[in-house]
Amino acid sequence: MVNFQCKPHYDYEDLLRIMELLRAPGGCPWDREQSHKSLRRNFLEESCEAVEAIDRGDKAALCEELGDVLLQVVFHAQLEKEQGGFTMDDVADGICKKLIYRHPHVFGTVEVKDTAEELDRWEVLKRKEKGQQSAADAVDAVAKTLPALWRAEKIQSKAAKAGFDWPDGAGILDKLDEEVGELRQAAEDSARSLDAPHGVKEEIGDVLFIAAKIAQRSGVDPEEALHASCDKFAQRFRFVEEHASAGLDSLSSEEKLVLWAQAKQVKS
Repeated sequence: MVNFQCKPHYDYEDLLRIMELLRAPGGCPWDREQSHKSLRRNFLEESCEAVEAIDRGDKAALCEELGDVLLQVVFHAQLEKEQGGFTMDDVADGICKKLIYRHPHVFGTVEVKDTAEELDRWEVLKRKEKGQQSAADAVDAVAKTLPALWRAEKIQSKAAKAGFDWPDGAGILDKLDEEVGELRQAAEDSARSLDAPHGVKEEIGDVLFIAAKIAQRSGVDPEEALHASCDKFAQRFRFVEEHASAGLDSLSSEEKLVLWAQAKQVKS
């Protein structure tokens, strides 16, 4: 047993102490075995569960999931503390300094007239803080671990802020048509030969990338849009399956299309 006094209500300092005890000799074998790498997926999963609670508007779940996310932060900080790296205080110190630096209109004498100007200043300060000398540096700095559509949207946004953009939306739609045409050709080539000159994988990537550009230009979250389409498909697929006269694999294409058309008429 460790030396710890249980009580009715715990605070942030208690969390740090509990994490320290779990990692200490005599603590939890599983916790003692973990590393930054082994905890990587946990961090992602807990963050996604917190986002799902936000989407559901479930405040009780959000409170719980934020605790799980905070545990991940504290866990990583404890690992570094044990290795003589940084501590949780260093983490807090770093984010406090960053917030103060990036809000000179709050903590300094700078004045901004609206949110747009504030965001522009934020981007300039962020690039200066990270030592980014060019727009290309800013593009390269976009995290490769982001969901691909978010990464594409963010890259497009940074390029647009540097002046690399279409003059109007029509040009982007024309580019989408061009990329879809190249995907069609790649798919046809692939069906004829395993050594097709243009890979389907590459062309699919190009179509998704330009679709993310349209989303960025339109102010639409591409991940959110795709999730909505997934939900819509799942709902319609369920209708088709439940109203089919037999197994889907035994229905003709015409019968499936009729059911799909009916499913599209059902309001969610």
